[in-house]
Amino acid sequence: MKMKMIAATLCGLASSSAASAQERGLTWEGEVEIGVDSTISADDPKAELTDTYVSASVAFEAAITDRLSAFGGLTLESVLDAEESRTFDDLGLYVSELGLRYTFGDIAVSVGKISPTFAVAWDETPGFYGTALAGDYELAEMIGATVEAPAGPGTVSFAAFYVDETGLSDSIGTKRGRVSVADGGVGNTGKLDNFALQYTLEFGETTAWVGARHLTAGETDASDETGIVAGMSHDLGDGLSAIAELAHFNGAGGTDEDALYATLGGAYALGDWTYSAAATLVDHSADGQDRMITVGVDRTLAENLDISFGLARFDVGGEKSTAVGLSAIYAF
Repeated sequence: MKMKMIAATLCGLASSSAASAQERGLTWEGEVEIGVDSTISADDPKAELTDTYVSASVAFEAAITDRLSAFGGLTLESVLDAEESRTFDDLGLYVSELGLRYTFGDIAVSVGKISPTFAVAWDETPGFYGTALAGDYELAEMIGATVEAPAGPGTVSFAAFYVDETGLSDSIGTKRGRVSVADGGVGNTGKLDNFALQYTLEFGETTAWVGARHLTAGETDASDETGIVAGMSHDLGDGLSAIAELAHFNGAGGTDEDALYATLGGAYALGDWTYSAAATLVDHSADGQDRMITVGVDRTLAENLDISFGLARFDVGGEKSTAVGLSAIYAF
């Protein structure tokens, strides 16, 4: 109940102050989500747990001059993995992005704590569980710089970075712990020796992208990781849309293993309802295959309020499980 009151307060503050913020050259957006994610059956009985959660995020950009702006983001969520059933627990607040952005013409250069561009499926696959496995290769909370610029008919994004190991890597409330180079992990080098490059092209109702990245081995890793990605999303009309993406990694996660991710998703919007289905296959060169298949139903209740329901079947590491989730999301 306490966390619901906090979420409602955040929504109220957001709605009442957005207009005045824009007048001051400040643009911002965010969302509050309250939900339940429950593993209802699993080969491992210890994995059968229910996580009742709340999360909130706010992102902003404030103009300093005509070309220079400050940007940032805050996230409140459970910062520790659930080891048993919990309700609004392990909550921590942390800085997800923070830096300066300089624009000249159509070119933007951002410096600070950033989220380098690589792949799309980890963010845009439809459904409550659509991004569950593709999320493995998201790039977030990095220190470095990005450049985004037009390139022919499309847009190119390039980033040089390393895993955030400053004080911003910790959280307020529940402590997730400050990251150290000694922790290891690909990209956790304290040096700008990690890179991501992506080219995105929009034509008609289709968006296509290709990208590559190189993450240098950390202190505890067996190898560097090199990845490539290609994907496409398309609006088929009449409420139908689809997304497909392939991503391959040599030295996945700093191991001696390679991994291929294949994600396919589709959605059908009918009035206030959206029906979706998605699947991800992960082919590990040494450890077999992981699979996820999911169906979902979303409903828009108001202009900024949506309800999302999902059912998913996982086969990860040779262990099968079934999960069901339900959430309410308020965007502002």
